[in-house]
Amino acid sequence: MTKKYDLYALGNALVDIEVEVQESELERLGVEKGVMTLVDEERHDYLLGHLEGKVHQRASGGSAANSVIALAQLGGKAFHSCKVAKDEAGEFYSNDLNSAGVANTLLHLEDNHGKTGKCLVMITPDADRTMNTFLGISSELKDKDINFEALDNSQFLYIEGYLVSSPEAHQAAIKARNFARDNGVKVATTLSDPNMVRFFKNEIEQVLDGGVDLLFCNHDEALEFTGVDTIEKALVILSQKAKQVIITLGKEGALSFDGQDEHHIQPFNVKAVDTNGAGDMFAGAFMFGLTNGLSWAETGKLASFASAHLVTQFGPRLQPEAVDELVQFAQKEFNLG
Repeated sequence: MTKKYDLYALGNALVDIEVEVQESELERLGVEKGVMTLVDEERHDYLLGHLEGKVHQRASGGSAANSVIALAQLGGKAFHSCKVAKDEAGEFYSNDLNSAGVANTLLHLEDNHGKTGKCLVMITPDADRTMNTFLGISSELKDKDINFEALDNSQFLYIEGYLVSSPEAHQAAIKARNFARDNGVKVATTLSDPNMVRFFKNEIEQVLDGGVDLLFCNHDEALEFTGVDTIEKALVILSQKAKQVIITLGKEGALSFDGQDEHHIQPFNVKAVDTNGAGDMFAGAFMFGLTNGLSWAETGKLASFASAHLVTQFGPRLQPEAVDELVQFAQKEFNLG
């Protein structure tokens, strides 16, 4: 039976604001570099008001949102369940997601309280991204916000790892996972950030309990989660938690396990200016390949190409001209289109 959606995602809805800063700015303001830190709205707004740097345009963000938009840009079909408030930021987020061609439940929320979540993304000259996140109403994502009909009509469920920081969202993720397992929908998830692993490992273990079909993480998350000293050892341990595993390695490409064999996914050499959203883009392009008939090797090549192009620009997703280049690459290399 053909499914309506390639991917059903569950994640936080955050309006991203990117600011180019110097490392000295992070030190001056007491911000831990290179990770995601949860903050209250007062701290978020204080940082935004006291950072000295170039501010970029807003974007509808959140890890899962970036991935489903990447999949949609390639021509895939995605559904995203997340939570925004009925405020200006929520309206912006909803319009941005709709214009990307992603089906969603945003317009059907009953809540008329709280504030839409937002994320301050600080980009240093080494292209590293540091995030301070005010979750807002995203932390109230519940199982009632899951569209089980859409989930049942999807090839994959994709659970954003950041959800484990909220007890309600964590339980919603587990309920979605259980429903997916019971109804023949494959389950993919991501570790999302070293701080998520550091402070919420037990909650992540609960999401992974019983195994998932596909797990995404990066080098630092893999070592933090497994407690070993090499990425090769980490891959062995993670392959006991998931049938297939992807560990992204930045400019060195990625290491993967397809269920039988290990593979090194080659990088595309580019000059990076902003790594925000690179892992999300990789996951979105990879999920597109898996759900649209590409081989494991082809899928890895597509994801590597997509994420490499993303880091050459500012912002968590590809600009229109870069999307065209990505689609042309896929059509030429894999006869997609």
